[in-house]
Amino acid sequence: MKDNPDLRGARVLVIDDSKTIRRSAETLLNKAGCEVCVAEDGFEALGKIVSFKPDLVFVDIMMPRLDGYHTCALIKSNPNLRHTPVVMLSSKDGLFDRAKGRMVGAQLYLSKPFTGDELLEAVRGSLRQATGSE
Repeated sequence: MKDNPDLRGARVLVIDDSKTIRRSAETLLNKAGCEVCVAEDGFEALGKIVSFKPDLVFVDIMMPRLDGYHTCALIKSNPNLRHTPVVMLSSKDGLFDRAKGRMVGAQLYLSKPFTGDELLEAVRGSLRQATGSE
């Protein structure tokens, strides 16, 4: 995989109840130069997000305790975080899931399993969109 200097220093929070997804995303993002924080579910993420101050959040839809839709809605309802891009992760690739993700404020929807290139492109695209440099 080629070096991605445009991602250096980007702070990314990955919220997924799958240890495999968390580990693989963390490894790929670290190799691209991102600072990464991981959480198992929405509750754990809400505790970390305020101190970590991510530039981008990846959140799985199907999680115990607090699902991805509610987690995204809570992030977007916080005035300090509402401009933080959120990318929904899901093994379900339905139109309804995408629409519901948009309704709670998600910028993008990434279907699992995703490739390393898809993950990094989601980061690049979301950060470009957030800074208005599209």
